Amino acid sequence: MDKVKVGIIGCGKISGIYMENCQKFEILDLAACADMDPDRAAEQAAKYGIPLVYTVEQLLEDPEIEIVINLTIPAAHAAITLRALEAGKHVYAEKPLTVTREEGLRVLEVAKAKGLLVGSAPETFLGAGIQTALKLIEDGVIGRPVAATAFMLGRGHEHWHPDPEFYYAAGGGPMFDMGPYYLTALVQLLGPIRTVAGMTGKALEERIITSEKKAGQKIPVDIPTHVAGTLQFSRGAIATMITSFDVFGGSDLPPIEIYGTEGTLQVPDPNTFGGIVRYRKTGENEWREQPLLPGYDQNTRGIGPADMAYAIRSGRPHRASGELAYHVLEAMWAFHDSSDSQRFYEMESTCVRPAPLPQGLEPYTLD
Repeated sequence: MDKVKVGIIGCGKISGIYMENCQKFEILDLAACADMDPDRAAEQAAKYGIPLVYTVEQLLEDPEIEIVINLTIPAAHAAITLRALEAGKHVYAEKPLTVTREEGLRVLEVAKAKGLLVGSAPETFLGAGIQTALKLIEDGVIGRPVAATAFMLGRGHEHWHPDPEFYYAAGGGPMFDMGPYYLTALVQLLGPIRTVAGMTGKALEERIITSEKKAGQKIPVDIPTHVAGTLQFSRGAIATMITSFDVFGGSDLPPIEIYGTEGTLQVPDPNTFGGIVRYRKTGENEWREQPLLPGYDQNTRGIGPADMAYAIRSGRPHRASGELAYHVLEAMWAFHDSSDSQRFYEMESTCVRPAPLPQGLEPYTLD
């Protein structure tokens, strides 16, 4: 297949791994990058051998660039994605797709009207860890899934991140930061979500930065930092989920477990591509570790845009789709809405469960 030219907008912390991996997939040609800070864009371009350093306007005007990878901060996702779509580009955005549901629906509407693809991280569900867990479920190893648990428990990011303020502003918090990984994995394993019941809270009204760059500065906490609730999936399974920045002493709870009629499956951290997959059948006392499927078990951010590129060339659906990302976005807001209203939230959106990655392909090819 002909390569698909790609341009990256947003050259911050996360951009490096995309720049590195986009050059490994044979379908992608990383041609340009842009950032509000031109020096930062130039620095990343030099580091990763990217031919062109553009302004955002120049990148969007380049007729040869087919996919824009939007790595801006969440608050800018909608504006940049819409500008790229209006310029006739397919778009793959970092998570979340947008901050609000209204923005997300607008992005889907514009993409559909223009006949363009839109997608969003996380793409970690395409890693060997979750793909192996999916195969065990599909093969009936634990029987019919009836329940699940998902836990993301931590102390927040102000102790390590150089600019942690946005984690505690609108569009931040543990659910919007890490929820996409867990919810996307659960949708891949269990199918779309039907109903959500949630409760939210926060332990502190302000946080003190202890990372070196801004040590001692205070951050107002404008969003819930502990979000807990229950999800019912369209296929019937019920999951309990907690995302929290208010767990200051650590936790040993597993990231995800799936409970079936014939056993239990432990799923690795959905913010990784590999990890350990274990299962235990009914009546057994010991866990069995399942060898990972051949595939992507290291940090392979960039696989989402690569899968989109193959979809552009072949006409098949792409896996980390806008519909999946919007479904997850609605579910994240559903926890907050349910807590605020003290009522169950009935999901308005649905999505197609992404197809498993095919096995037996050469590395860094997806078709």
